[in-house]
Amino acid sequence: MTIHRSMSQRKDVPKCRPFFEMIDLKEDKLPQARPPKQFAPDPVAKTWTVPELCEAYGWPKGLEGGGVIGILAMGGGYQPSDLEAYFEGIGQPMPEVKNIVINGVGNRPNQPVSEDFDPDVEIALDIEVAASAYYVATGQPAKIRVYWTDMDLRSMAPAIQKAAADGCSVLSISWGAPENAWEWLFWKFGQNVAVQLEATLIRAAALGMTVFAAAGDREANAGEAQKTVNLPAACPHAVACAGTSKTRDKEVVWNNDPGKINGIGTGGGYSSLFFPQAWARGAPVGIGRMVPDVAGNADKNTGYRIFVHGSERVTGGTSAVAPLYAGLFAAFAKKSNGFVNPILWANRDCFQDITEGNNDGYVATIGPDPCSGLGVLIAHELANLFTTQDAPAPYKA
Repeated sequence: MTIHRSMSQRKDVPKCRPFFEMIDLKEDKLPQARPPKQFAPDPVAKTWTVPELCEAYGWPKGLEGGGVIGILAMGGGYQPSDLEAYFEGIGQPMPEVKNIVINGVGNRPNQPVSEDFDPDVEIALDIEVAASAYYVATGQPAKIRVYWTDMDLRSMAPAIQKAAADGCSVLSISWGAPENAWEWLFWKFGQNVAVQLEATLIRAAALGMTVFAAAGDREANAGEAQKTVNLPAACPHAVACAGTSKTRDKEVVWNNDPGKINGIGTGGGYSSLFFPQAWARGAPVGIGRMVPDVAGNADKNTGYRIFVHGSERVTGGTSAVAPLYAGLFAAFAKKSNGFVNPILWANRDCFQDITEGNNDGYVATIGPDPCSGLGVLIAHELANLFTTQDAPAPYKA
């Protein structure tokens, strides 16, 4: 059973204010989930196609597959012609993509919020990375289900619940908000939305769905005045995905602005809402659950080549890591193990430790740490772990 801190005992409501001022929310307006902002890569960046990155991470081949990939979308949209151009460009067949509208307007491309906040880039990234990663592992076109909601944080749980009920084996979530935004909903409306979200994740895991969530792109402060982490990544029943900067010969913690608080780089740290988890053996002790669990390439300067708005574009962020892992785990079988965090933490030899870099709050060390977690996947080792006859049984919460 996951233990939650009681928000009713917290007395630091004023600390919520910097977040809402930063994103222009009035007190009578609801906090909204956001994907990371998109930033142009350095012109001399060495970037990756997804098949190239999969090869570098030791991707398995010829897996059984059959898992359905769910993607949570809280705004934006995609053009089928962009997807067709992307998959033709990397020599893969088109995935099967279906749209399920939970609330909001559904697939509605070409509605950018601002120059550096275009949700269409996020949607293209999620679909293209997850589907192409799956194909590399299986040789089969992926089945993608996009679950559309509005940006209200309370919309996440119903979408997660629907994806699990539909039989998705994995769900990729690239959206989120700092923990104090979720606390604000409790103080404003008496709804403990963070606890409700974790309860939904527990039920989804019981149905065999594994959820991968981006840890965020604003370093250890998550864009706030103090260290914090993002939900849903900090929920114990989500696999929290952090970011690295991966070149052809080196991989370090992703941090584009060393020494700059609230710069661009991977999120990570300790939850103030969820206690440390017993299965996270070896994690440095902090006030709460350590985030992240895993890491992968996220730096825009070593980013992912995608196709959106009629042309190729390079992007990244921890929101690229979540669909990358989702594509791999969907390749294992029709049903995943659901709650995999205890299995991952018990099999640290399936990860390459990241020992260099920091997120301006925490420093990478030998072993797990709050900026790279267990490290980056050794994909064929994870495949062996989850697909052999001796594969671990689903972990019971």
